[in-house]
Amino acid sequence: MIDHHTALIYTMVMVSASDADMTDAELNTISETVRYLPVFRDFDPGRMTEITADCTELLGQRDGLDAALAEIKRGLPAKLRETAYAVACDVAAADGYTTQEELRLLELLRDSLEIDRLNAAAIERGARARHMVL
Repeated sequence: MIDHHTALIYTMVMVSASDADMTDAELNTISETVRYLPVFRDFDPGRMTEITADCTELLGQRDGLDAALAEIKRGLPAKLRETAYAVACDVAAADGYTTQEELRLLELLRDSLEIDRLNAAAIERGARARHMVL
């Protein structure tokens, strides 16, 4: 079973990779999230490369997406499920647009983590507001 840090990073990597275009903005958002979010205070950033590679390998397997979603759910305590959805939304919004693939992955993630639709809408709106530019 993966730990909560790994589950959160898997979540962000999956969203970034979902449209086969991991943009600099998305990668910067992942990096900043790991650097500044309180849940990562006790995380060793030296593990990032290994975790990203493990996630990519898992996604490349047959039924990898389903396996990754299950791992994420198992690795997260219930109180961090909304946090996972929030960081996923931040990555999706980071480059200023959200692709259909990213939206579909967010839907799968929301369902897998059992995020209430109203709470999900609030999290989505918050991500959109944080990443708005003129």
